[in-house]
Amino acid sequence: MEWFTRMLSTALLLVSTHLSAAPVDINTADAAALAAALNGVGEAKARAIVAHRDQYGAFKSAEDLALVKGIGLRIVELNREVILVSSSPTATGGSE
Repeated sequence: MEWFTRMLSTALLLVSTHLSAAPVDINTADAAALAAALNGVGEAKARAIVAHRDQYGAFKSAEDLALVKGIGLRIVELNREVILVSSSPTATGGSE
């Protein structure tokens, strides 16, 4: 019963968060905005996304998020509808 309750709570959280999530540009958003907008991404993973972007430059696609430690394709798929990818010149730093 505890497993069922936990799974139901998780499902409801994902659905409610997904319905209220606004699109977020992974090349310009700060860690707080990423954590707020992306399901399965908390503050630590959001900081890792920003650090990866700062080190390697702008993401070219949503799938590039999977290059960040702790972010897998499952998280990308959960968030595909809210991920925006700009080619912002302010997000291009570091080497490829």
